[in-house]
Amino acid sequence: MEVEETNSVDNAWAMKIPKFTPDDNPHGLLEESKFATLFPKYREQYLKECWPLVQKILSEHHIVAELDLIEGSLTVKTTRKTWDPYIIIKARDFMKLLSRSVPFEQASRVLDDEIGCDIIKINSFVRKKETFLKRRQRLIGPQGVTLKSIELLTECYVLVQGNTVSAVGPYKGLVQVRRIVEDTMKNIHPMYNIKSLMIKRELMKDPRLKNESWDRFLPTFKSKNVPRKQPKKKANKKPYTPFPPPQPESKIDKELATGEYFLKEDQKKAKIHHEKQEKQAQAKRVRDEQRQKDFIPPQEKIEKPTTSSTTTVDVDQLKAKMKKFTKRKSLK
Repeated sequence: MEVEETNSVDNAWAMKIPKFTPDDNPHGLLEESKFATLFPKYREQYLKECWPLVQKILSEHHIVAELDLIEGSLTVKTTRKTWDPYIIIKARDFMKLLSRSVPFEQASRVLDDEIGCDIIKINSFVRKKETFLKRRQRLIGPQGVTLKSIELLTECYVLVQGNTVSAVGPYKGLVQVRRIVEDTMKNIHPMYNIKSLMIKRELMKDPRLKNESWDRFLPTFKSKNVPRKQPKKKANKKPYTPFPPPQPESKIDKELATGEYFLKEDQKKAKIHHEKQEKQAQAKRVRDEQRQKDFIPPQEKIEKPTTSSTTTVDVDQLKAKMKKFTKRKSLK
């Protein structure tokens, strides 16, 4: 038996896979395969409306679909006429996408040979809920602009729903979508990956750069250590001791220490009554003091009389001024 030589493939994405036809498997399948998927309550109305279309598109591939509204499950299974062995996996993915709020028009694309789907779980990347919501919103972008740009560059339909991201499209695009989503949840902004995809698309048009490295054209992400906000009040840690803390005293221990344990019931009641009266008297005293404050007149400020400095008058100088004044008057 001769063994064919297999050469290395430079670009696996460029390979054309031959189409699988009924002539390739004329005898059909030997065993029946079956998959079931649960769906949430809010998807029940939509699934009831589009279920005739689901059954129609699956019947073309000889797959039976069942909708159980009581259990809330979607079931797909093969028949004797089913000739494609992988179509049941495609049908299972189709049911998963429908249960995860993907519209029928986009989910039905999974049944094509060159189209796949990927459901990415994003809740395990971040512990805090606030951080998770911020990074998930960063993936969507303002008014969904970032998500739309990812769809245009990867040629995939992307839906962010709860703790998962569902993607439908070609397999090469699904790899890029997963990388963008995981990097975003690891605190790398999606614009870095979007920019690198745009640059790669332009570089692919130039045949001269086919065998060269594109690293010098692509943006590099540098992680910055942003100082975290320190708490205002730092709790002083107590020195470590291997011994456990002392056991708190019980009510009986306290009574034994004060001597109340040996008192009779009448004496205990009388003591409690006396303590209660003392508390009431003290509270009454405080209330009376508060009431009397309104009747106490405020202290008036007494202004001290200002002492004017005594001025000495020169009599001779005054006489000379008066003589000059009389002379001027007589001349006039």
